[in-house]
Amino acid sequence: MRNDSTLLLSRNDVQELLSLSDCINAVEKAFRLQGEGKIPRSEILGVKAPGGSLHVKAAFLPTQNGYLVAKLNANFPQNPARFGLPTIQGVIIVCDADNGSPLALLDSIDITIKRTAAASAVAAKFLARRDSSVATVCGCGEQGRAQLRALHSVVPFEKIFAFDLDKSAAKNLSTGLSSELKIDIETVGDVTKAIRQSDLIVTCTAATEFFVRKEDARPGTFIAAVGADGAHKQEIDPGLIASAKIVADSREQSCSIGDTHHAIAKGLMQKEDVYAELGEIVAGKKHGRTSDEEIIIFDSTGVAIEDAAAAAIVYEKACARKFENRFAFAA
Repeated sequence: MRNDSTLLLSRNDVQELLSLSDCINAVEKAFRLQGEGKIPRSEILGVKAPGGSLHVKAAFLPTQNGYLVAKLNANFPQNPARFGLPTIQGVIIVCDADNGSPLALLDSIDITIKRTAAASAVAAKFLARRDSSVATVCGCGEQGRAQLRALHSVVPFEKIFAFDLDKSAAKNLSTGLSSELKIDIETVGDVTKAIRQSDLIVTCTAATEFFVRKEDARPGTFIAAVGADGAHKQEIDPGLIASAKIVADSREQSCSIGDTHHAIAKGLMQKEDVYAELGEIVAGKKHGRTSDEEIIIFDSTGVAIEDAAAAAIVYEKACARKFENRFAFAA
């Protein structure tokens, strides 16, 4: 049931209302709808500042209760060191798709973290080898933690290597998640050695030069390339991108701001060489993994349908639990 006022939800509210498993399920359904052609495509509107950037992503979610959802996020990589603030901050507005009424205004931080990890989990479900047992996570902040939680829910790892330029971050992740996930997590200083032993690699860093090299990825590896969400960012060797099977969350975004765009810029491939979008795989329009030998890379730049799917869950749960005291202003 929809309310007559706009619901205001803090980050703590969102954390309480959105479980990672619910987010994974919602994101998978959203990609299936997009793959079936039931969700129109959206683009990013962005602007840069000296220390960071701001972007807007919007989507239409044609569920039983239709929603129009827009996210406005600021991304300032130096925030933790300079101000003790998160790198990414913003808000999400959920509107009624029938009349445009603003239904809810949500803090975006937890949704961004969980929906990004959820997309990797959905991709791994369809693209990783069934016998994958060893993983490497590159980047051990909040996103790295979320990625491991989400991926471990679909791929039962036996061993995880944790790498971060900040060794204390890798140590904290290992200490915190080893007992939670009941798995051996080893911090490593040599990322190349870890990658060479891994069946699955997830990269969620702010790197501007690639560190996952073509010669180090062994046959059958699945890579979730998460960090490159801007044209200046890069984590994966362009040669590896050009030689692997590429599945993008959005072909247009991956070819303009993702790791794929670096391979295109070097003339190693064209946009048409991107094998599929994740929605096409989930909807059964294209096959996922077809052999245990192929290297598959999920180029994840972050798309609006992920935010919309997660935000809709938060809004509906808030209404079901009658968060009346969070209603901020009349619509």
